[in-house]
Amino acid sequence: MARVGGCVALGPAALLSVGLVLIVPGVLAAVLLLLRKGHRNAVVGGVTGLSLPLFFLAHLNRGGPGTVCRAAAGGETCTDEYAPVPFLIAGALLFAAGLLVFLVLDRRRGGTG
Repeated sequence: MARVGGCVALGPAALLSVGLVLIVPGVLAAVLLLLRKGHRNAVVGGVTGLSLPLFFLAHLNRGGPGTVCRAAAGGETCTDEYAPVPFLIAGALLFAAGLLVFLVLDRRRGGTG
């Protein structure tokens, strides 16, 4: 279900290019999982999946903060990058919160056995 949350989080960001390709399979997977597993696990997985775009942003900005130059064919390309730490912290908090809630719900049900 974390994959569904990641698709739902990334889909609107890329709506004009490949957003529908990400959203439609995500929605179909969410419906199937909700029918099969129940809504509690699905919501927790969705929250955990929301951390994936934040980890991706942290990865993209790993050279920041500031202007970062890289060698490219025929010269050099420079871009401004943000600090990756806020994205990394927010992603880790969302991931940990989803995992913690899942463990609490699983313990209440007596485990998956």
